[in-house]
Amino acid sequence: MNKHDLLIANLSRNLAPVPPAPNINRLAMFWFCLSAIFVVVIIHLMGPVRPGAFAQLVEEPRFLLESLMGVTAIIWICQSAFRAAIPGALTDKFFAFGIMLMVLWLAQYLIGLGSPALDPSMAGKRGHCFFETMLYSLPLILSGQLLVRRLYPLRPIRTAMSVSLAAGMMPALYMQLACMYEPSHILTYHILPGLLMVPTGAAIAMLWLPHRNAPNATQI
Repeated sequence: MNKHDLLIANLSRNLAPVPPAPNINRLAMFWFCLSAIFVVVIIHLMGPVRPGAFAQLVEEPRFLLESLMGVTAIIWICQSAFRAAIPGALTDKFFAFGIMLMVLWLAQYLIGLGSPALDPSMAGKRGHCFFETMLYSLPLILSGQLLVRRLYPLRPIRTAMSVSLAAGMMPALYMQLACMYEPSHILTYHILPGLLMVPTGAAIAMLWLPHRNAPNATQI
C-alpha cells in the first residue's frame, strides 16, 4: 500500500456511513401540504373567512389567477429551500425563477392599487391580521428549518431565509380569503408581516448555527 492509499485508509477508518438523502421534492411537498393545512385550519379556528370569498374564486377570474400565482410561487420557493439543503440540487436558474414568480405575484397587489382584482371592501376584516400572519408562520419556519438542518445545507442562513419566505407567504396568501380585500391593506397587513418573517427565520437559523459543525457554521 503506497502512502496515498494509506492516508485515505487512515482518514476513512472511523467514518460512519452516511444515509442517502431523501427524495427532496417529495419532502418539500410534504412540508408544504402539512403547512398549508395548518394555516387553513388555524385561521378558520381563530375566526370566520370573508363572506363569499370562495365564491369570488369562481366568479372573478383575475382573483383566481392572482391566488394561483401565489400558490405556485410559494411551492416553487419551497422546492428551492429544500433543494438548497442538498449540495448541487439547487441551480441558480431554478432559484431565480422562484424569486421571479414571487415578484410577479406580489406585483399583482401593487397593480391592484390602481386596478384591484376585486372591489375593495371592509367585509371580513380581522382585527389582528398583521400579527396573525406572523404568528401562524412561526411554527412553519421552525418545522421547515428542523427538516433542512437534518440534511446538508452548505449555506444554512440562505436556506433558512427561503424556508421563511415560503412560510411567511402561506398565511399572507390565505388572508386574502380570510380578511378584507383591499390592496393597500393586503400589502401592509398581510404581505409585509410575511416578508418580515424572512429576517426572523435568518435569526433563528443563526441561533442554531453553534449546534452545527464549524465549516457549515461559517457559511451564509
